[in-house]
Amino acid sequence: MVRSSDLSSVLVIAVICLSAGSLTAARKKSSAEFVRLSCKVTPYVEVCEQSLSSYEPEAHRSKRQLARLALALTADSARSASVYVSRVASSSAAAKRGSKNSLGSSTKLEAGAIRDCIQIMRDGVDRLRRSVREMNRLGRLGSSRFERHLRDVKAWVSAALTDENMCLDELSQFAGAAVRESIRKKMVELAQLISNALALVDQLDP
Repeated sequence: MVRSSDLSSVLVIAVICLSAGSLTAARKKSSAEFVRLSCKVTPYVEVCEQSLSSYEPEAHRSKRQLARLALALTADSARSASVYVSRVASSSAAAKRGSKNSLGSSTKLEAGAIRDCIQIMRDGVDRLRRSVREMNRLGRLGSSRFERHLRDVKAWVSAALTDENMCLDELSQFAGAAVRESIRKKMVELAQLISNALALVDQLDP
């Protein structure tokens, strides 16, 4: 026979669990809404929402935290893109090695453009990583320290975006169609992430 005290305890536990579940759901919904609204200021809204959806619980309704997360995600994506371009370069070189055109001027120009692009992308990765570290040093909003470090973050992210555009220009001029198209998609996706991260950083400017 179940005692009334035991039944009361069970009911209390059930109510607590339901309340906790409802609170968690409410927080998730609130975080998702915060990310969605924040992404509206970016040039590629859908890309912003998709890329940051998994970071919603970490946003904590903080524009600074969201911007830092966007930069960290972009830095990781830039690193992956750099590795991808290196692999494409290796595959392209292996395919053309020993062919009749292996010493042709067009092939040399393409190889040079890819080498330049890889170095440019590595520089971009370094700048994005620096911007993430600098975000942790912002300090109090409105202080001279905040303005100085925010200025540095913007400068590095803007430079990283310029790097990606330079890489695309190099490829469009000197790379063959097959190599150019295989790399271009990755570069465009990365440029969109950088543009969005920069827009979120701009929102921190008082």
